[in-house]
Amino acid sequence: MEIGSAWPPTSITPFDPWGVPLLNTLILLLSGATVTWCHHEIVAGRKEPAKLSLFLTLLLAALFTGFQGLEYVEAGFRISDGVYGSTFYMATGFHGFHVIVGTLFLGVCFIRLGQNHFTKSHHFGFEAAAWYWHFVDVVWLFLFVVIYWWGNSI
Repeated sequence: MEIGSAWPPTSITPFDPWGVPLLNTLILLLSGATVTWCHHEIVAGRKEPAKLSLFLTLLLAALFTGFQGLEYVEAGFRISDGVYGSTFYMATGFHGFHVIVGTLFLGVCFIRLGQNHFTKSHHFGFEAAAWYWHFVDVVWLFLFVVIYWWGNSI
């Protein structure tokens, strides 16, 4: 094998995709379900279940962020460890930034929900946050496949 032809480089031990990365995938997919549940409750005019489902979404978002931070602490490589380290930290870090933005966005919606700012027919702020959250989910699925699964199997 030629130098530079291995991915990930032989000096890098990538994460097992079936550990924390899979757990984080399941957490984000579940958070997509809970934010959708919240939307259905808002449309139905049921405030308490909407608050519960949005609270669960925020809890799952915090859990995802915590596990991502734990992964960074336990990584056997750094951003300065060549193209693999740079790619891993830039891709997952940029996604993590968007998770934090989405969490803040949904947090504001949680406050607004408690103040009766959303009705059956007037809740675009929540819908925008939910669409953003679903986009974050889809991007994570791409990252899971490319960074964790494919990056560990070649």
